[in-house]
Amino acid sequence: MRFVKMAWLNSLSVKILIAYAGGAVLSILLIVATAVAVLYTRGDVVYGFDVADTTRELAGELRFDQDGMPVGIGSDSPDSDTDADFDAEAKQLFESLKQEAAFRVLDASGKVVLASAPDVAFWPVSGPEVRLRPGRFEFQHEGVEMRGATESVQRDGKVWYVQFAISKRFLRLMYQEFALPFSGAGLTLFTLVLFLVFGPFVYFTLRHALKPLHQLSDAAAGISPRSLHVRLSTGAVPGEIAPLVDSFNRVLERLEHGYRTQQEFLATAAHELKTPLALIRAQVELAPPSPEGGLLLQDVEHMSRQVQQLLLLAEASEAQNYRPTTVDLHEVVRHAAGYLQRMADAAHVRLDLPPQNPAVHWLADRGALFTLVKNLLENAIQHAPAGTAVSVEVDTTSMVVRDWGPGVPEDQIPSMFARFWRGTHRRDKGAGLGMAICLEIAQAHGWTLTASRARPGLRVVLERPAHSAAEQVPA
Repeated sequence: MRFVKMAWLNSLSVKILIAYAGGAVLSILLIVATAVAVLYTRGDVVYGFDVADTTRELAGELRFDQDGMPVGIGSDSPDSDTDADFDAEAKQLFESLKQEAAFRVLDASGKVVLASAPDVAFWPVSGPEVRLRPGRFEFQHEGVEMRGATESVQRDGKVWYVQFAISKRFLRLMYQEFALPFSGAGLTLFTLVLFLVFGPFVYFTLRHALKPLHQLSDAAAGISPRSLHVRLSTGAVPGEIAPLVDSFNRVLERLEHGYRTQQEFLATAAHELKTPLALIRAQVELAPPSPEGGLLLQDVEHMSRQVQQLLLLAEASEAQNYRPTTVDLHEVVRHAAGYLQRMADAAHVRLDLPPQNPAVHWLADRGALFTLVKNLLENAIQHAPAGTAVSVEVDTTSMVVRDWGPGVPEDQIPSMFARFWRGTHRRDKGAGLGMAICLEIAQAHGWTLTASRARPGLRVVLERPAHSAAEQVPA
């Protein structure tokens, strides 16, 4: 369906990672766009701003002699060696770039008192650069476009003007040959760090942060009607998810209350029905024999059986009713077979039981295990044809009950353990609760109960986990 989203798109981790990747890509594109604009713009954003900064720095480094006259560029420190070195470097630099860059210092009248290349006609004799007002300006030197800036300096009541100018072609060379490659390398390094270092860090951080949610999901998946008392812990849950967990726990409380109420009603109703049914049966048996009385007695017996099965179902559904102990499975099987021997004889069905040696011990509630085995044998007897057998196989991890009857169609096997389901070939009407009770008892012990066609007949297998076979028998 086109309106159904793919499962992985609903993942919070995936959404956060996609948001991170999208933000990273947009950030890189923005940086690239900004770099391109800065590197290729011909306006003051690139050139004028740098020139103005350089002029301001030169003005700050202007040195004066004892008479207050500008004598060079450098620190006011008394370290003459440092000043000399700085002057030498500055002269060498401007000498090598005398056609591309220059600086000069003028007094308030516009007279040049200090220049980087006094023998070069670098500055024009008229124009905005001669008006001595702080700010940027442009001019041409030998057909080359220049950009310059003026900065004022006050010293001993006098005003001096520092001017610095540099050619646009030199700036263009610097940006394109040096700034652009270094910017590209920096952007590449930034991208690699963003995706190869920061990306995995985000992934593992998210994985660690969402680990409590996965544990919470596993805990919620383990809750069943037998464990409605369990509540989800909010200790390690993120604060944004904690209210949802609290709401889920309150839902579990309401479900548990409703389930307990239903189970109590079922048990109470069954108990209340036992007494009137016993009285009705006594009255029918004391009445003079009649065909109607026989039919009524059969109905009473059927209702009594259903009530008894309902009681067993209510008890089997409550885990607190179980008292596990070490039980000899052979003994329980023979006890149940002896209880049903009269039924088997009446149906002309033979019970094939396994040999008692060696003993097989299971950890189980003795009464519940007896009910489970009895119901499985009874169900097999009811469906086994006359003259056939019902066999029982027992080992340390499983018990198998098989009959040679018509079996159950494949499509109906999943319904066998549903409440009030009845097989079509059963001899009596039955209550349809026997196999449901067996499933409840098996699940309460942590066992599995399955059925399959045996051709002919039906094969029902009760299994317990292999690790529980190591349970020790008390001395």
